[in-house]
Amino acid sequence: MTSYIEARESIRYWLGDDDAGVLKTIADRYIGANPEIPFSLRSFAETGILQTEEGFYNFNFGDRFRDARPGDAAYALGLVWSDDERSLDAGIMPFSPVRFYLNDQLMYRSGAEDEMKPDAKIVVPLVLKPGWNTLLIEACRTEAGFGCRFGSQEGKVRILQVLSPFADRKEAAGWAYAGPLTAGMFGESGIFPNAHGTEGETGVSWLPVTGWSEEEAEKPNFERMFGLPKLPVSGYAWSRLHVPAGVDCVVLRGRALGRTEVWIDGKAVLDTQGCGNFGCEIPAAASRGDLLVRCSSGPSGWGFELEAYGSEKELDFVLPVQVQGAPSPWLFAGPLAAEKEEIQKEVCSVRRLFPRADSGGLTGWSLDAPGRRVRPFYENAMLSNKWTSGSATNFGRWDYPLGVTMYGLLQTSRILKRPDIAKFAHAHIDICTSWYEYAVWDRDTYGFPSINHQLVLIKMLDNCGSFGSAMLEAYTESGNPDYLNVAEVIADFMTNRLERREDGAFYRLCISEYSADTMWADDLYMSTPFLSRYAEITGDSSYLDDAAHQFLRYREYLFMPEEGVMSHVFDFKYGKATRIPWGRGNGWSLFSLSELLERLPGEHKDRPALLEFYRELCAGIASYQGESGLWRQVITDPEAYEEASCTAMFAYAFARGVRFGWLENPAPFADAAIRAWQGLTGKVIDRRGSVHGVCSGSRYSFTGDYYKHDLLTVVNDNHGTGIMMLAGAEIIKLKGMLGGK
Repeated sequence: MTSYIEARESIRYWLGDDDAGVLKTIADRYIGANPEIPFSLRSFAETGILQTEEGFYNFNFGDRFRDARPGDAAYALGLVWSDDERSLDAGIMPFSPVRFYLNDQLMYRSGAEDEMKPDAKIVVPLVLKPGWNTLLIEACRTEAGFGCRFGSQEGKVRILQVLSPFADRKEAAGWAYAGPLTAGMFGESGIFPNAHGTEGETGVSWLPVTGWSEEEAEKPNFERMFGLPKLPVSGYAWSRLHVPAGVDCVVLRGRALGRTEVWIDGKAVLDTQGCGNFGCEIPAAASRGDLLVRCSSGPSGWGFELEAYGSEKELDFVLPVQVQGAPSPWLFAGPLAAEKEEIQKEVCSVRRLFPRADSGGLTGWSLDAPGRRVRPFYENAMLSNKWTSGSATNFGRWDYPLGVTMYGLLQTSRILKRPDIAKFAHAHIDICTSWYEYAVWDRDTYGFPSINHQLVLIKMLDNCGSFGSAMLEAYTESGNPDYLNVAEVIADFMTNRLERREDGAFYRLCISEYSADTMWADDLYMSTPFLSRYAEITGDSSYLDDAAHQFLRYREYLFMPEEGVMSHVFDFKYGKATRIPWGRGNGWSLFSLSELLERLPGEHKDRPALLEFYRELCAGIASYQGESGLWRQVITDPEAYEEASCTAMFAYAFARGVRFGWLENPAPFADAAIRAWQGLTGKVIDRRGSVHGVCSGSRYSFTGDYYKHDLLTVVNDNHGTGIMMLAGAEIIKLKGMLGGK
């Protein structure tokens, strides 16, 4: 029998059968550990080092330093924050001799084979220390190439967000790089640039440049940032005024090179109608909101100057939103169509994209420095363990384990009559969906998105189905149109772009990856709950038909009738199932089948077969329940450890079967569900609401040893928290139905 916590530490020791109290404790712990921290807004140089669509930073020094000679070197320097000590597999693809240093220690030096093999990718295991970590790359030019690509092996899951070094660039995003320089100047010589000092101390000029030249600085503000197009154009400038207490009146004074309009908090306060000096006086109470300027180009240039005074003292402008590394308190957008009318309050949003007047494309907000843009970044779990909260927060992350977490929070909110819990879940979903349009543009503009990585880089069901299903569950409460817009993208992916076998079954093509040509039991949850909810919301039964079809095909490939359980994976490379009944793989299967049966009409042609399959799975799985009430990591292996997430999934599915009348002899399954919940509350959920005994995210194997010995358990792994809440909510409903019997 596996032991995770002392009996006295368990929540059952303190709360007994107070199931609502257990749910409250789990939900409150999760919300407290994951505060609503928004995306970080940072200064970003569009001319700097960009990422490929796989998330690797592209150090294309051959293009950037065309005058470099063979033997010359270029250097790239960056900072990475880690909340705790964390491991990360980095990938390096060298085009020439490359050295990589982490915290002044040589971690990788390329060899001839690495440099000459076009598709070479070397995996370098890294251990990041808590706090700041310094990354230094040296690349030397040869006739064959100059540079490398570098990044996280799982770029859209293990996010490697590099910030700028040096006090001169503090809090901006992106690498600093320099060249061509003498090889060995840094690193091999034992000398390393101080990433927390100034650029001047290194004796080297680093790129991208951070300030304007004297000639550029003399130009009007819009003109130096966006040039002066031949056609009439306009642009927005956004800031706020700091108006101290005691100031009764604010005076605005300035000069405009074209028509300039000013709004404060959406209300018009000034319109120059043309160029020249201007001024106006407004009450202090009306001057404390967003200050928006629209400036049109004029015959002598494009730009404006603005000063504000109160009680005869000059007032300061401040940033309207917190942008790390911003060089001034103003954000700018341009060049835009000269006469396009906007709702001014809608303009003042960092998510806003504007149609460009010069190219037909879109643009976002810029900063008053060469090539600098405002860019959001998901940093809440920067290099924390990829599926756990740790000391970071999951808020704003879109991934499949958190889809179950959001679903659990929504159900907990309903059963506890706690709207604040649902409000938190909606806020998490909102930040993902409201930024979707921007994230797609960000991906297309910069090569790799800075937020919503999995959603806008959908390549497999893991990236969309689970969180999408929770989003649709939330849609039934909020009616937020952003949710449905994103759902349409997911539905299109599943229906028209996802790989299928000849019989229509989903599978993972994953060319050149370890999981190539495989079918996973996990993908039943990553697809069918979303499809069944989408069918219900849209009224299009074809999605429901597809969900039923997937279950019947997966049964053919993965169900092991003699054991009564599912194989984790079918490997088409070998033409056979692995025949390893992984606990959570079976949990995903039964969990999602119960979701589908809830929405499948009684007259649906596939309902009898699916109901029979549900009963077969329930009977098979129930036969392996341990004395503790828990199931094991490999269900049929008595030597495997007891695992929490699959136990919660089985309890959830059994309880629903009893409640909905799907089981012909419900009493044993009601007993199994309640014993499972007692085991969870007594052995894996502690009195603080932390969840122990949850297997981390899995690959697959033809041997059970991988699941038993390589997949270790993690405290508060995101695969476990949401399903604990869902199981608890179902147990409360089940006990209510049984009336204490």
